[in-house]
Amino acid sequence: MHEHASRRLLQTSLGLFCLLASLVLMAACSRQAVDVMELAGPTMGTTYSIKLAAAPDPALRDALQRQVEQRLHEINARMSTYLADSDLMRFNRNPSTEWQPVPTELVQLVDQANRISAQTDGMYDITVGPLVNLWGFGNAGTRATAPATPEVAALLKETGYGHLQTRQVPPALRKDVAGLQIDLSSIAKGWAVDQLAQLLIEHGIRDFLVEIGGELRASGQKAANRPWRVAIERPVDEHREVQRVIGLRDLAMATSGDYRNFFENGGRRFSHTISPKTGLPVQHSVASVSVVADNCALADAWATALMALGEQRGPEVAESLRLKALFILRVPGGFEERISSALQDSGLLRD
Repeated sequence: MHEHASRRLLQTSLGLFCLLASLVLMAACSRQAVDVMELAGPTMGTTYSIKLAAAPDPALRDALQRQVEQRLHEINARMSTYLADSDLMRFNRNPSTEWQPVPTELVQLVDQANRISAQTDGMYDITVGPLVNLWGFGNAGTRATAPATPEVAALLKETGYGHLQTRQVPPALRKDVAGLQIDLSSIAKGWAVDQLAQLLIEHGIRDFLVEIGGELRASGQKAANRPWRVAIERPVDEHREVQRVIGLRDLAMATSGDYRNFFENGGRRFSHTISPKTGLPVQHSVASVSVVADNCALADAWATALMALGEQRGPEVAESLRLKALFILRVPGGFEERISSALQDSGLLRD
């Protein structure tokens, strides 16, 4: 992992973990304490946390920890943009426009991402990675000023999800622009959460909360008639506050925002969400979007997609597709929520 980017992500994730831990303590003040066992460690430039409502015996716990870390190692080896020899980076470096063999998982994620790209008129696009790097939000290091317009224009010519094709059998990817590259950062952490959830289920574990870098998935309940309660952050820069608390059972949630990974220059805020249309950071009033879905890969990708779409198109797309989404907008004097009807109707905000 790039040292500066890795440290920034680690600090963000640790802060979120502390926020969630504080939330658990607050909840315990009014309810009987519940023993929860946790597995945790570093991964993907951030951290992972697995909370189990019922602690397994020590032998299973140790075996589970090893299997979790092995699975995360395998995912990094396939999808990391920070490991030069990952399957993804080998594809990115290869200028060939012929079919390139890749693991099945990469084909599956690219297919899923491209479907969301089509549903958002290309505003969600996993080929904008080079532009993310150019703006200082990827694996090439940070910056404090905007890049030159010709640099942005040159990279725009080598992006676009329409230039990326997939093949299921045998699994392969093909680009029709030699310089095209893929960055799965907006979906890979969510997919990794789903993979860990599946590993736990295979061990017969049904009540758990898995989190990687703030993206999470809950299964079952924390205790009898008690969901896993998680925080949606208030999008403030200086410190951490809870905007809402949501109770999750057998659902995943992810959040995308402009309040952690950004820089300011000339009185403007430049965030890490890049418009595939202009090559520039999006400029609108949406500070964050949280999405609840059946799996974390979908929640992760849609949170980014709705963030990119902005305060008008984002809620419209969420409504048309019945997405469970919470938008937090910056308005004079503070923030304003926009809640999709699917989330409002779900009852989750009252749990």
